[in-house]
Amino acid sequence: MRRRKPLCGRAPAERFGSLCRVYAGKHDSSISSFFIIKNNRTRPYLLPTVTAVKARLDSETMPQARVPLLEVGKTLEALHPVRILTVCTGNICRSPVAERLLQAGLDQVQPGAFVVSSAGTRAMVGDPIQPLSAEIIRTYGGTPEGFAARQLTPRILRESDLVLAMTAKHRGAVMQMDASLLKRTFTIREFARMLEVLGQRDAPSAAVDLPAFWRGLPARAASARHLALAAEAADNDVVDPYRRGPELYNQMEDELAPAILGILRFAREHG
Repeated sequence: MRRRKPLCGRAPAERFGSLCRVYAGKHDSSISSFFIIKNNRTRPYLLPTVTAVKARLDSETMPQARVPLLEVGKTLEALHPVRILTVCTGNICRSPVAERLLQAGLDQVQPGAFVVSSAGTRAMVGDPIQPLSAEIIRTYGGTPEGFAARQLTPRILRESDLVLAMTAKHRGAVMQMDASLLKRTFTIREFARMLEVLGQRDAPSAAVDLPAFWRGLPARAASARHLALAAEAADNDVVDPYRRGPELYNQMEDELAPAILGILRFAREHG
């Protein structure tokens, strides 16, 4: 049995049986990170705190201010959600995990500001998420239900502000389909390392216009690519566990989860 380190590298502050409450990075009063220890594997579990729930209720119950008609268009444009696409092969193992966990975490940063979806380069169209991938999603606090695999198309790509591929091969497939996405497409592990570099370089601060900030983020991340190179090319990829047993699903989780958490940590600090 292998020993695992907590993904965020933080010691728990409070213990409630198998549930350990910790904060990832700087304290944020609206978002808490929780670790669940299940089957001797330590995983973070993201949940909104009372502050986040209260803020959402306040936003729903407070009377809406009247704004000039000419300002309505600008407001709607500013609130247009950032569209993130995750891509793998069959769209039933890796990219759905990234989709559901990124969506769950980003909803805590700003509900409605992000729409995360996924597709496959050779999708098992209509199939649900594979059971072991669905278990990973549930363990981290996401919901795998209501999913159907879909084929990657040029139209889906055109609607995406950021494309996160599971491997360099998938990134290449995106480029073949639409070369204009060159500066908006990364492997997910590569993108997480770039955000870590940006986070070390820039002090945490809340973005005034969150959608505009995230739409400009790919170009900023690309500028840090030379500072975030992988030791080996394989370190950019997430292994495909399809029909290869639980051990490969564990490896997929070990490669994918830290990247997802890194992206969410950056979003919390700059959201």
